[in-house]
Amino acid sequence: MTAQLKVCGMKLPDNILALASLQPNYIGFIFHRPSKRFIDGLTPSFVKDLPPGIKKVGVFVDEELHKVAEMALLYGLEAIQLHGKEPVKYCMALKGLLAETGIELIKAFGVDEHFDFSVLAAYASCVAYFLFDTQTPDHGGSGKQFDWKLLRGYQLDKPYFLSGGIGPEHVAALKAINDPRLYAIDVNSKFELAPGLKDIDRLKIFKTQL
Repeated sequence: MTAQLKVCGMKLPDNILALASLQPNYIGFIFHRPSKRFIDGLTPSFVKDLPPGIKKVGVFVDEELHKVAEMALLYGLEAIQLHGKEPVKYCMALKGLLAETGIELIKAFGVDEHFDFSVLAAYASCVAYFLFDTQTPDHGGSGKQFDWKLLRGYQLDKPYFLSGGIGPEHVAALKAINDPRLYAIDVNSKFELAPGLKDIDRLKIFKTQL
């Protein structure tokens, strides 16, 4: 497996710079105010000036459409992750607003035994990737893993990010996934010392083991 790595929920400047030195493929910033990892302390210029080669992802939850587009340009985001109940119409409209920017759209879905994978077909033409997370009331960051066997119900060709309670203990299981659609591994709370503060040493080891 040669999936890319996304580290999400970053909010502290020194910690972000230390993470950037590891050159993950994506760094995620949460723009959802109720989140414990909300980026209230980060300036747009700081985020914009992060090293090239690391894609900056803004995570939004049912945010007003033009606000998402505004924040994307202000912070120099290269990907938008929609982590709420955004309908297809919303995703199509956002894709139109960002058409000239090259910004990637990622649509997240919480997966449990009741999830209906057939709903994804309508989104496939307006997003670059799906993200499969554990179904929780708090829009991610729960530290809980869903049963990856449920992904057998995913029938589309669209590549996806795998999220939900992934930690160092899952390296072997991740390597055993034989799915060319698995584009990236998304980690967050299992590598934290506190909400938004990542253990860089553990991430370094994890990245080398993937």
